[in-house]
Amino acid sequence: MINRQLLHPESIVVIGGSNNVHKPGGAIVRNLINGKYQGTLRIVNPKEDEIQGIKAFHDVKELPPTDLAILVVAARFCPEYVEVLASEKDVRAFIIISAGFGEETPEGGEMEKRILQTCEKYGAALIGPNCIGVLNNWYHGVFTKPIPHLSPSGADFISGSGATAVFILESAVIKGLQFNSVWSIGNGKQIGIEDVLQHMDENFDADRDSKVKLLYIENIANPDRLLFHASSLIRKGCRIAAIKAGTSESGSRAASSHTGAIASSDSAVEALFRKAGIVRCFSREELTTVGCIFTLPPLTGRNFAIVTHAGGPGVMLTDALSKGGLNVPKLEGGAVEELKAQLMPGSAVTNPIDILATGTPEQLGIAIDYCERRFDNIDAIFVIFGSPGLVKLYETYDTLDKKIKECRKPIFPILPCLNTAGPEVAEFLRKGHVNFSDEVTLATALTQIMKTPKPASPEIELLGVDVPKIREIIASIEEDGYVPPETVHRLLNCAGIPMVPEKVSADKTQLIDFANRIGYPVVAKVVGPIHKSDVGGVALDIRSSKHLELEYERMMKIDGATSVMIQKMIKGTELFIGAKYEPRFGHVVLCGLGGIFVEVLKDVSSGLAPLSNSEAISMIRSLRGYKILKGPRGQKGINEQKYAEIIQRLSTLLRFATEIKEMDINPLLADENEVTAVDARILIRKE
Repeated sequence: MINRQLLHPESIVVIGGSNNVHKPGGAIVRNLINGKYQGTLRIVNPKEDEIQGIKAFHDVKELPPTDLAILVVAARFCPEYVEVLASEKDVRAFIIISAGFGEETPEGGEMEKRILQTCEKYGAALIGPNCIGVLNNWYHGVFTKPIPHLSPSGADFISGSGATAVFILESAVIKGLQFNSVWSIGNGKQIGIEDVLQHMDENFDADRDSKVKLLYIENIANPDRLLFHASSLIRKGCRIAAIKAGTSESGSRAASSHTGAIASSDSAVEALFRKAGIVRCFSREELTTVGCIFTLPPLTGRNFAIVTHAGGPGVMLTDALSKGGLNVPKLEGGAVEELKAQLMPGSAVTNPIDILATGTPEQLGIAIDYCERRFDNIDAIFVIFGSPGLVKLYETYDTLDKKIKECRKPIFPILPCLNTAGPEVAEFLRKGHVNFSDEVTLATALTQIMKTPKPASPEIELLGVDVPKIREIIASIEEDGYVPPETVHRLLNCAGIPMVPEKVSADKTQLIDFANRIGYPVVAKVVGPIHKSDVGGVALDIRSSKHLELEYERMMKIDGATSVMIQKMIKGTELFIGAKYEPRFGHVVLCGLGGIFVEVLKDVSSGLAPLSNSEAISMIRSLRGYKILKGPRGQKGINEQKYAEIIQRLSTLLRFATEIKEMDINPLLADENEVTAVDARILIRKE
């Protein structure tokens, strides 16, 4: 519940405000005063008559009606204060800075519940408890520093952690990133990250609101809401980047299949972010770097020019861009020779363009102009310029300021000398620019942005998948566990997923008759044990009935064997598709190279069911081994479109069968014409 009293309070009371600015109660009053809050500021402190020049109330009962209360007192006092303020003083918004609630003890959790009940009863908004507060262009309701430069065009930042929010702001301020608002939600008892995004989405004004959103998330309470409102904002022209902390493999549940061992909460987060179009970041530096990139004109291509006066950083940037699949094309032709003639002798112009340490501001401007106007194969420009120790850089950075404002192509300033040229960099930032002091961090952030797909369509494409028949098959399964091969075959058939011809039986004669009918060679696989290869339960290239008979007899002696499966042996590139059901998220679908490679390389891409065709294609093309699928060294590649269609069909099947908790199709065999499922298993749990 986000209301006017929280966003734009005409009056604020700080409960526990003090004269000691080294304590939260004093610091929050200081920040409100220094932030030039234009409403009425009131303070309650039973021991002081005046707080930082403002007359103090000794008791909340002395207060006149007030819009917003910021509580900076011990947790045990907060429930009573909230009750009195809401019922008697018409307070309709609360920010509770205090800690010591549900994050610490069960008793604290009960106090938190009591506060929430009071807020719900009186229709009041609640931020916290256990947070640093809220910061916007109307009031600075935080007790921490730094206070970033605020601008309507700056970023909206929402954090689940107060301390981490401070560290992220520190990282951002150094880069010149400006902010429109900062939300520290703390325990998020009433208002969480999804609620703030929902408010921003439902009230979005393209002419007034910030189009950059940065998130630090520790818990995704409602993945569907996050997906809906984040993707909606992105479709409206916003750009969103986020860190999701707490996704290590050690937190994942043990599972019995390949997919279960790979898929984790991290896979679910990755899939959710991809579906929403959120750029995923993994550090504070990366998040704030992406935020700075978002403030620049959008990139229209992947080709970059590097203008530098230092060769080494240009080389490192080139390497980092190339590693991320971005291009630093060689510059050739008459325009290149013209540029070289206007630079110092010894300058390099093939890209990177190295104007040398003795290069002048005028020569920097000339190099940028050539990249802007003469080199058509360039989409954006990096400018690396620190202090060569010879001159001050004010004039150089004035030139850079002018070119950034003039040029149509984005210019990324990389000014690394924050110590030697600190005053010059600070002056450059005061003009409203951002600075990327490390070229490799910038390249990494750009790579993340460029590989993040657009938000997926919310529509489900059924593709002829027989949903009623799927539900009928699921309903007929009486016991939890891995379902028999014939049931797997029926489910995949309902989804239109092609499977290699197969026969499962404990009758040797039936299997030999089937093999004779479909023709040799065939493959035999034991049925019963989960990991067939580990127990010697797979035999390839069986070319006669005698050979088949011997393999059948051997396999039926394997511990746990119930029958044998015979399949027509086909060849092709081995692929993998798997899925795991994650509570609250739904099914995470994985794809990658199949066979043993899925375990050894773990080169998999994830998506959240249901998937569109464009999502499936994006998953395939994001694989590190994608070049293998395209066909290396003149070999024919796989039928990528059919692979994508099978991924999509499987995701639709899963959307209507939440009882499927884990699933592998490994391998699928693919060539330039067909993609066929060879082996699959499905784990059902109906509880």
